[in-house]
Amino acid sequence: MVIRNKSCLAPRFHRSASNACALVLLAGLVAARPAAADCLLPPPPSKIPNGTTASEQEMVAAMQTLQQYNGDVTVYLKCIEFEARQNRLPEGLRVAKHNDAVSQLEQIADKFNEQVRIFKSKHG
Repeated sequence: MVIRNKSCLAPRFHRSASNACALVLLAGLVAARPAAADCLLPPPPSKIPNGTTASEQEMVAAMQTLQQYNGDVTVYLKCIEFEARQNRLPEGLRVAKHNDAVSQLEQIADKFNEQVRIFKSKHG
């Protein structure tokens, strides 16, 4: 971060000017923080319907939720890949985060697919 106006660093006697300088410096610090913190693994769907008792509407809604979750995980994976390319995330950590996210997605998808099989066997 380059400070062109050094008056923010000099002692000031006007409170409003000091506050403005403090806000500018704070904004610069916030903008300079590592962006890897912005890559947040989305939470998995909270509920997978029971294929034995679920209605078709519940199964379709769960499928749509899972599709959204899949898309959110894809965005997350692209985010951590970008952060690694920008040297803001070590490659080993990127690989670990990638594998954890994919593993979590696969586990949820496997649970849902199991319930779909049960639902289809019950409803023909």
